[in-house]
Amino acid sequence: MQIHEVIRTHKNKKDRIVGRGGKHAKTSGRGGKGQTARAGNKRRPELRDIIKKLPKNRGYRFNSVRKAVVLKKETLATKGEKYSEIRKRLSLKGSKIRIK
Repeated sequence: MQIHEVIRTHKNKKDRIVGRGGKHAKTSGRGGKGQTARAGNKRRPELRDIIKKLPKNRGYRFNSVRKAVVLKKETLATKGEKYSEIRKRLSLKGSKIRIK
């Protein structure tokens, strides 16, 4: 088989040129005048600007992953010891304390 004997399986289809007049009529599928009718029209969605203005909340923690620290009654220094005092003594940061 030579190059002049090669036959296409699909017919040639011309791409439709948008925004050039011609068959499509006046605006060629571009709508009216203005910003949206121009080439390279990429306007940002309004919602994106609203999201951008919101402050970022950094350092997200899943509540399901954080588990409570279980302490036995023998580990308490005194009977009426506060949770804040237990945290300072055992250097626990922000974890829940459960006494059994």
